[in-house]
Amino acid sequence: MLGVLANRTYRHLFLAQVVSLVGTGLATVALGLLAFNLAGDRAGAVLGTALAIKMVAYVGVAPIAAAFAERLPRRGMLVALDLVRAAVALALPFVTEIWQVYLLIFLLQSASAGFTPTFQATIPDVLTDEREYTNALSLSRLAYDLESLISPMLAAALLTVISFHSLFAGTVVGFLLSAALVLSVRLPSPKPAAPRGIWDRTTRGIRLYLATPRLRGLLALNVAVATAGAMVIVNTVVLVKSAFGRGDADVALALAAFGAGSMVAALVLPRLLERVPDRGAMLAGAGILAGGMLVGPIASDLGSLAPLWFVVGLGYSLTQTPTGRLLRRSAHAEDRPALFAAQFALSHACWLAAYPLAGRLGAAAGFEVTFLVMAVLSALAVLVASRLWPAADPDIVPHAHTDLEAGDPHLSAAPLDEQGRHVHAFVIDELHTVWPRSA
Repeated sequence: MLGVLANRTYRHLFLAQVVSLVGTGLATVALGLLAFNLAGDRAGAVLGTALAIKMVAYVGVAPIAAAFAERLPRRGMLVALDLVRAAVALALPFVTEIWQVYLLIFLLQSASAGFTPTFQATIPDVLTDEREYTNALSLSRLAYDLESLISPMLAAALLTVISFHSLFAGTVVGFLLSAALVLSVRLPSPKPAAPRGIWDRTTRGIRLYLATPRLRGLLALNVAVATAGAMVIVNTVVLVKSAFGRGDADVALALAAFGAGSMVAALVLPRLLERVPDRGAMLAGAGILAGGMLVGPIASDLGSLAPLWFVVGLGYSLTQTPTGRLLRRSAHAEDRPALFAAQFALSHACWLAAYPLAGRLGAAAGFEVTFLVMAVLSALAVLVASRLWPAADPDIVPHAHTDLEAGDPHLSAAPLDEQGRHVHAFVIDELHTVWPRSA
């Protein structure tokens, strides 16, 4: 897996991702302490609102940013967004009012909503080999999971010698290092798409996404990931501290079990996906999530919750990690930023609904009911995904073009098979719909 780091461009981009994630993790800890400093007992409400603002920014801003990404050099755009994030993080220690926190969080997460999909869409252009790209996806998943473990420990160590305000300096340094690493490499720039209006460009990614059967299935799987993931993220602390009567360290242990399961799945996925189709692996992962929620009510102490969270972590990573492979093969290079932005926005819309559902249902109806509701939602999502995502889902589809499609430059360049039919990657756009109309 680590062999992919021999590619200098990818190595610098991966390091940029890592330092940016660590900086963001430090900011998460510091933001919680800042909220408590400003709001006291109302800190939970402040953080809940900040989380909702983050998701709204992700859902609303990502498609708009993708529309402008078509017209801007990728490297310049990524560096500029890193600098915006650094500037916002630099301002956070100086806020004195809660509304200022909300405003800065919206600006910070709006910049992230532009940065992350553009960054993700760049990797397939850097790593054109399928196996290398799969390894890169697994490394990325490992980076996210390690950040969730390392950043809190690093923050705890730093807080023994500095104030929480100084943690924001670590965030600034992370974003500046990320910008420097991106600036140190040349990034491929796919040829621009045909000129389109701003509304067309803003909605294009979502229209392509919803027109593609495998991606409609992916959207259903996003629901399974969000419902099970929200149960872990929102209710672990309440389960461990209130239901089990354990301490803060045990909360960290339970969350670490979830992260460990996710990392194990990320490590085995590259070899697994050489033998198992993406559809089978991802449906199996989502099935594990549904099963984990179903048996959740029997978790009566930390000794049973930690193994359950480990298994749920396996399913979480197994479902989520191959997503980039699906997006990569479902669009031309110039449409990838729009498609990655659509996935970013739609998946976070699922989280935006799942977070309050998990929290409020847990508080109002109890955890047994919440587990069962999440199990039903996850199972329904798996069923819908299996119906929307055809089992026969080839990457290459031989087909004949109509006269209407003859002027499409992507199609005219496609090779022909022995029957004189065009053969190229399965994609869908306004003029080109090859599913299910294949020869």
